[in-house]
Amino acid sequence: MSPALVAYRLLTKLLEPLAPRLLDARVKQGKEDHARVDERLGIAGSPRPAGDLVWLHGVSVGETLSLLPVVERFQKLRPDLTLLVTSGTRTSAELLGRRLPQGVIHQFAPVDGPVAVSRFLDHWQPGLGVFVESELWPNLITAARTRGVRLALVSARITEKTADGWRKVPGMARQILSAFDRVMPQDEASAARLEALGARIDGLVNLKLSGGPLPHDTAAFSHLSAAIGDRPVVVAASTHPGEELAIVHALDGLADRICLILVPRHPERGTEIATALTREGYRFVLRSRGGKLGADTDLYVADTLGELGLFLRLADVVVMGGSFGSSLALAPVGGHNPLEPARLGKPMIAGPDAANWATVTADLRTAGGLSVVEHPADLTVIISALLADPATARAMGERARRAAADAGAGLERLWDGLQALLPPDRGSARP
Repeated sequence: MSPALVAYRLLTKLLEPLAPRLLDARVKQGKEDHARVDERLGIAGSPRPAGDLVWLHGVSVGETLSLLPVVERFQKLRPDLTLLVTSGTRTSAELLGRRLPQGVIHQFAPVDGPVAVSRFLDHWQPGLGVFVESELWPNLITAARTRGVRLALVSARITEKTADGWRKVPGMARQILSAFDRVMPQDEASAARLEALGARIDGLVNLKLSGGPLPHDTAAFSHLSAAIGDRPVVVAASTHPGEELAIVHALDGLADRICLILVPRHPERGTEIATALTREGYRFVLRSRGGKLGADTDLYVADTLGELGLFLRLADVVVMGGSFGSSLALAPVGGHNPLEPARLGKPMIAGPDAANWATVTADLRTAGGLSVVEHPADLTVIISALLADPATARAMGERARRAAADAGAGLERLWDGLQALLPPDRGSARP
C-alpha cells in the first residue's frame, strides 16, 4: 500500500468522529437532507432486497442524470438485478426521486471515512459498482475492491488541474485506479491523463451524450401552450448570474412580440433574478411563486426544479446559458448540455464558452444545428431571422436532432464493457 494511501486512511480515521457534527452544520445550511443525513454516515435508509445488487454512483445532478439510460438498460435486459443509485447532493436526490423507475433504490453516498464506508458496504453488498466521471474516494474504492466488488469508472473526465493533484501522490493514484476492472473515459484528453496515472483504458464513453429527451408534464405543456398562444417562444436555458439581464436587454430589440422564458441553472436564484428585473423596470411572472403565464406575459422566470423538458418543448428557439461568461467579463462556466434541446429538434444559439461541451458543440455546429455568437447583444439578428423563417428554424432543429442521435452510441459500448463484470443472470425476477 502506498504511503500516501496509508496516511489518508489514518487521517480519515482520526477525523471521522467529527463527521456527525459537520453534517449537522450542513443540515442547518440546507446542504444536507435532515431526514436522511444518517445515510451519509453509512446507515442505510432502506432494507436490502435479496439477490444480486448493482450499485451506480454519481456525485451531483449532471452525473446522476447521465446514469438514467444505464438504469433503463439494466431494467430492460437484467431485471433480475436490484439497482442502487447513490449521489451526494440534495438537488440530485430530489431529481432522482422523480425520475428513477419504480424499484430502483436511491441513497446518499457515505462520507469517505472507514466506518461509514464499512457500514455502507456491509449493508448493500454490491456485486458491481459503477462510478461516473471522477469520483475517486480512496476509502470507498479500495474497501469495495478488498471485498471483491467489481468496479468500473465510466464516462470519466479528469481535468489537467485534477491530474496535477494526483501526480503529487503517484503511488496512491496508481493503487486506486488499478482497483477498477474497467476505465472508460469520456474523451481522449481524459484518457491520456488517466493512463499516465496508471489506469488501463478500455475505450471511450460519454454518458451525457446518451439518453432520450427530457421528460415533461403533458397537462402543464397544454396549459402553458394555450396561454402563450401564437407568440414565438424563446427559452434561455440553464442561465447563470449576469446572463439573464443581458439576454433580456438583447431581445428587447426584436421587432416581434415574443414570450421569453428564463430557466436559471440554479432555481433558488429566482428571487435574485426577480429583484434584478424589478430594478430594471421589467414586468414578469415568477413560476415558483405560483405566477400564471397569461396572454399579457412576455417574460416568464421558470425557477423550478426538473422542468427544463417542459420549457424546451415550448421553445421555437433555445439560447444556451452558461456560455456567455467571457463575453460579460464574468468567470466562464463552460456551457451546458446542448444535446438536451437537440434531442427535441430545437434550433440553438450559444455563446463562445463551451469548454465542457467543446466536441459536442463543434459537431452540432458542423451539422448546422447550432449557431455561436460572441455576445448576448448578437442574439437579436439571428433570432429575428429564425422567427421570420419557421421552415429554416425547423430544418436547423432537425439537423440538431440527427446530430444528437449520432452522438448517443456510447451506451452500447458501455453495456458491452460491463457484461463480463455482471453476476450471472439467475432469471429470478423474470415474469
